[in-house]
Amino acid sequence: MSRVACIDLFCGAGGLTHGLIQAGIPVVAGIDVDAACRYPFEANNNARFISKDIKNVKPADLKKLYGDAEIRILAGCAPCQPFSAYSQRYDTLTSPRWPLLYQFARLIKSVRPDVVTMENVPLVEKHAVFDDFVATLRRLGYNVWQGVVDCTQYGLPQTRRRMVILASVIGPIEPIAPTHEKPQTVKDAIGKLPAIEAGSAHKNDAFHMSSRLSDLNLERIRASRPGGTWRDWPKRLVAECHRKETGRTYPGVYGRMTWDDPSPTITTQFYGFGNGRFGHPVQDRGISLREGAILQGFPKDYAFVPEGGPTHFKVLGRMIGNAVPVVLGEAIGQSIAAHLGIEAGREDREKGGVADVARKPLVA
Repeated sequence: MSRVACIDLFCGAGGLTHGLIQAGIPVVAGIDVDAACRYPFEANNNARFISKDIKNVKPADLKKLYGDAEIRILAGCAPCQPFSAYSQRYDTLTSPRWPLLYQFARLIKSVRPDVVTMENVPLVEKHAVFDDFVATLRRLGYNVWQGVVDCTQYGLPQTRRRMVILASVIGPIEPIAPTHEKPQTVKDAIGKLPAIEAGSAHKNDAFHMSSRLSDLNLERIRASRPGGTWRDWPKRLVAECHRKETGRTYPGVYGRMTWDDPSPTITTQFYGFGNGRFGHPVQDRGISLREGAILQGFPKDYAFVPEGGPTHFKVLGRMIGNAVPVVLGEAIGQSIAAHLGIEAGREDREKGGVADVARKPLVA
C-alpha cells in the first residue's frame, strides 16, 4: 500500500480538483490567489483551500501539505488569459500572469513531485515560457506527454480544446483513450432544467439564474434563431458597430446555442447574451449561471455560494469560465490513476485527502 496525495495550484473553484477526486486521486489542498473561491472549493471537495499568491508559496509549504505521502502529485492550470487567442491582439507581455508557469516550475524543481500535470489553452505552446516549462521537466528526469485534448471526446458538452501535460518520474505516462465517440449536446446537458425568464432565478435553485436583458436585447434574442447570427435580424436591431465594415466579420456574438451540438467555449462572460453565442436555444434569455457550470462539467448540485449568499454574475462568471472542466479533470485523474495502478471505489472518490491505495506493478 502506498499513500498518494495531490496539491492543486491555481485551483479556482475546484474544477480540476473535483475531477481528480472523482477519478480516485486524493487532493489534500488547493492554492489560489482568489479568496472568493474558498467556499466552492471547500464545500464540494473535502480539501483545504489556501488563499495565497503562488509567488509566496514556499517548497516547505507544499511538503508540509503532502505530509507522509509516498507518491506526490502536483497539478495546476496557470491563468490562461495571456495565452488566449483574444489576448494575442494586445500587448500582454507585461501581464503579471506571464511568469506564473515559471513559478510552477520553481516549485517542481524544489519539491520534485512524482507526477505533474498542467492544463492551459492550446496557444500556450507558441510561447517561450511553455518551452522552458517542458524543458525543465525533461531536465529533471520526467517522462513528458504533451498534446491538445478535445474535451468533447471525454464527454464535455462544450467545444473546448486544451493543452495538457502529463509528466512522471516513475515511467511513461499518457492520457486514457477518448471515452465518447459521439459528442454530448447542449440538450443532453441542460435540456431538462426548468424554464426561467431573463433576470430571474428558479425557486428551487437560486443559482439557476439568468441576467437581465434590456428591451432592445429582448427584441434581438426574439429575432435570433438557434445557430444563427445578428445578420438574421432586421436592420433596425443591428448594433451600430456591426453595421460598419470593420464589424461585419464578428458574427459570433448575440447568438443562440443549438440543442443538438456542444455549446461554444464557455468564457468568463458566458452569462451575457451579447458576449458570444450564449443565448438559450429556445428561451428568450442568456444561459443561467447553473447552465454555464453544467456545460463546464460541474455536477448539477455543485455549490458556488452559501445558501442565501449574494450572487454576483461577474465574480461567479469568472470562477466558472476560468475553471478546468470537471470532465477533463476526471480524464486527467483517470490517466494518472492508470499510470499509478490506483483502483479506487466510490468511498475513496468521495473522502478526498491522503489515501491508502493498492498499486499494480508499474511499467518502467
